[in-house]
Amino acid sequence: MAKRIKRYEAFADRVAEQIRRGILAPGERVPSVRQASRSQGVSASTVFRAYYLLEDRGLIEARARSGYFVRERARRLLEEPTPGPRGGMGAEVAVSELVFSVLASLQDSDTVPFGSAFPDPALFPLARLARSMSRGLRERPEAAVIGDMTAGHDALRRQILQRYALAGVSLLPDELVITNGAMEGLNLALQSVTRPGDLVAIESPAFYASLQVLERLGLKAVEIPVHPRHGIDLAILAERLAGLPIKACWLMSHLQNPLGASLSDAHKAELYRLLERYEVPLLEDDAYAELHFDTRPPRPVKAFDRAGLVMHCGSFSKCLAPGYRIGWVAGGRWAEEIARCRLMTTISPSLPAQWAIADYLQHGGFDRHLRRLRHALESQQRAMLAAADRYFPSGTRVSRPTGGYFLWCEFPGRVDALRLMKQALAEGISLAPGPIFSASRGFRHCVRLSYGHSWSPRSEAAMRRLGELLDAF
Repeated sequence: MAKRIKRYEAFADRVAEQIRRGILAPGERVPSVRQASRSQGVSASTVFRAYYLLEDRGLIEARARSGYFVRERARRLLEEPTPGPRGGMGAEVAVSELVFSVLASLQDSDTVPFGSAFPDPALFPLARLARSMSRGLRERPEAAVIGDMTAGHDALRRQILQRYALAGVSLLPDELVITNGAMEGLNLALQSVTRPGDLVAIESPAFYASLQVLERLGLKAVEIPVHPRHGIDLAILAERLAGLPIKACWLMSHLQNPLGASLSDAHKAELYRLLERYEVPLLEDDAYAELHFDTRPPRPVKAFDRAGLVMHCGSFSKCLAPGYRIGWVAGGRWAEEIARCRLMTTISPSLPAQWAIADYLQHGGFDRHLRRLRHALESQQRAMLAAADRYFPSGTRVSRPTGGYFLWCEFPGRVDALRLMKQALAEGISLAPGPIFSASRGFRHCVRLSYGHSWSPRSEAAMRRLGELLDAF
């Protein structure tokens, strides 16, 4: 379904095309806001928004009291990754062996962690969380040890419900199930709505853990391509829902891993209407919700849910407390079944971890921490994009997400990502190769790079070395 192009986006695309064709050369001044407004017949605010967008894409830069100029070598970073293929009609999933072999190779703490799935622990208030845990252990009444095991810690549940309200989602308390991280919630949700052999619509590329869950449960993947900016292709999803007995849809509507794509509110509403038409439940994996660079929190698809079709899963692992393994599911019409399934498997997430996070959310300055975290990640993204600009070969395509901590890099077709990974590891550099994000082991010339760790001369040198390895293909 075609995306409606806004006026400032259309103007930005015209300027970008001039940069690509060399009409506007690197280092050249672009038309002033006043000139562009007059010549293009648009408002000054439209021009400003277009220039801000071109800055975000790494194409132009503002110079104090001089205006906007084309960045050096900006033409090469204009292109974004291409969407994946249309995908099959229901593929068997067998990726775990490849995924485990790749993940095992990324465990060396001495490597430059471009392949890491987590941000730098130094970005999190771990000492303050430890104090919150200590206070929780001291002040918790003995009865809470049993009472909090079934429903989850009441103060934590209230804090999570308040975060939902800020994003425009009104939940009933009984819908919320506290879990051992988002992955347990996603596992339980998928088990609640599928049986072995069922078809599940997933993104392509997809987060590798979702592929492993499908493999473990004996489910078949229907891969739907994802645009690096606009998210899942709703037209192809509609075709698949109309033609196949799909039992569930699993996707990230915001800051998708690995592409970083985000659906607009209009597309989220359209997605929900589509799923409602076919009565297909949605597992909305929203683990990166708090890592947006925007001033306002995004609305999840859950905000449009009228019939309890959306099982929205979140976690504190990526934004506050890695290793505490506290997540949740807003389970919609399947909340009770998810809660029972959790009781039959893990019984309860760690109570001290729940108490610690609840105390921190109430007294530790969570929003202040998030502002610092987002600022650090945005700064690190700019550094990695600039390094990719300097060192990666011509023809490279790089995503520019509006949050999170991953870049998706599509290299010229001659590059073999698995071979590149092995060569990079020998040089002390980790990365995540494209085939682990595909049920069909596609994306062989793509990699996911993490900018989640603080940028340093070592990071810069690693990007330079990656560029040299790429040039050798």
